[in-house]
Amino acid sequence: MPKPVKKKSRPAAKAKAPTVPTRTPVWDISPEEQLVGAPLVGKVRAYDAKTREMTVRLEEPLSAGDQLRVKGKVTDLTQRAEHIRVGRRAVQSALPGETAFVAVADAVRPGDAVWKL
Repeated sequence: MPKPVKKKSRPAAKAKAPTVPTRTPVWDISPEEQLVGAPLVGKVRAYDAKTREMTVRLEEPLSAGDQLRVKGKVTDLTQRAEHIRVGRRAVQSALPGETAFVAVADAVRPGDAVWKL
């Protein structure tokens, strides 16, 4: 008679604690990119020319309808955030620490600063 096989139980997955977004140090923002009095939303990580979306790791909450200004050495774009995605889902708002994809009207470059007006 064969011995009964014991199934190994896996430990329960631990819930991850929410990560605190790291702030961009002020010395990483050049004088051309700075805006006094406006909160820094984050820096552009990537731009997809096909979908015309910029990728931003958020340092401040962002909602649809917020006025944004993308400022860099050669970039100066002001527009409303109309289409925001987090992952594959379209959302109305995104929280700090999340990576958001925001539709933009013109090309932006990685490293450009994104400000909320």
